[in-house]
Amino acid sequence: MTDRITPYKTAAEYIREQIKGQTPLVGVVLGSGLGSLADKIENPTVIPYKQIPGFPESTAIGHKGNLIFGDLAGKKVIAMQGRFHYYEGYTMQQVTFPIRVMKLLGISYLFVSNAAGGINLNYSIGDLMIIKDHINLLPNPLIGPNMDEFGPRFPDMTRPYDPALRKLARETAASMGLKLQEGVYIGCTGPCYETPAEYKFFRTIGSDVVGMSTVPEIIVARHCDIPCFGMSVVTDLAHDDMPDDYQTDGDLIVKAADAATCKMTALFEKMIEQL
Repeated sequence: MTDRITPYKTAAEYIREQIKGQTPLVGVVLGSGLGSLADKIENPTVIPYKQIPGFPESTAIGHKGNLIFGDLAGKKVIAMQGRFHYYEGYTMQQVTFPIRVMKLLGISYLFVSNAAGGINLNYSIGDLMIIKDHINLLPNPLIGPNMDEFGPRFPDMTRPYDPALRKLARETAASMGLKLQEGVYIGCTGPCYETPAEYKFFRTIGSDVVGMSTVPEIIVARHCDIPCFGMSVVTDLAHDDMPDDYQTDGDLIVKAADAATCKMTALFEKMIEQL
């Protein structure tokens, strides 16, 4: 078991050297087209993933592949400017590797964002949705021998997204005059976008948005007993009644995410300021 933990400790020790032993309060995972929040971090220490022992390299569109430590809203944060996905060919251990590393670095909260397709018929492109729960159609990252150093064999998932952080998001958004949706995220493997029949099925079983990430990181973070906050940016409409000539375009999704980044960045900043 010790050998399984060693790569995480090695990566954490390397990062700790780069940030001069400081402890981040919040870990942030930034999804497709949402990496510009990292540009708001002051006094940044930028560490390319390829320099960190054991880190995979991000290959997805809109993911820059840097770990950035510094100050955001007066608090120490460490942000992933791009994440790893199962569809890139990585194992679930590789996809979630940074979360356990951030746990070793001492984060107290994890904020996760993603670009998602809007299944809920009342959602529009550009909407921000607080994730209140999820449905997992990806392999569970905790399969295999349990890492007792991080958490229990059977972690509770009754409240994967922290109720207090969700309440803080609603109150903060209200003070900013910002409208938020709140719903259920369904995580799929990708990399193809789903069929209209699948969108209808997902809506029927209670999903509001669909994406290809987030759930593995949240499961591992909850295994580590880290309070989590998740937010989806609705970047396209995942409906089952689209015109015959409609095609889902990955480049347009990233552009839609870029357009919504300023709203999400402002909200994350004000939330972190209050932690």
